[in-house]
Amino acid sequence: QVHLVESGGGLVQAGGSLRLSCAASGRTVSRYGMGWFRQAPGKEREFVAHISWSGPNTYYADSVKGRFTISRDNAKNTVYLQMSSLKPEDTAVYYCAVGVKRYYNGGDPMDYANWGQGTQVTVSS
Repeated sequence: QVHLVESGGGLVQAGGSLRLSCAASGRTVSRYGMGWFRQAPGKEREFVAHISWSGPNTYYADSVKGRFTISRDNAKNTVYLQMSSLKPEDTAVYYCAVGVKRYYNGGDPMDYANWGQGTQVTVSS
């Protein structure tokens, strides 16, 4: 069983940057695609980014494209989300999860499992 722990969230001013980490334990995730999602108060959980198991293929929600970068270090069993040019609308709890489909399938939360507990990101205006 994979256990995921997100970290790196916090309070930042608009235009600032944060780097989130998702550390996996219990089992290697190096052969799985990994995703980042976020959920703001009163809203549904939404897809943010996905990275393939080998790393070269990445996918982003239109709302974060060009500002966020997903990466992974399989030796450390860790996935990252570098967030830049942050906006107040990026405020949410950010979660990582393991992809259960062989290939990226549009970022449907139903295609991911082993969700972490989340890390809060708050962007002030």
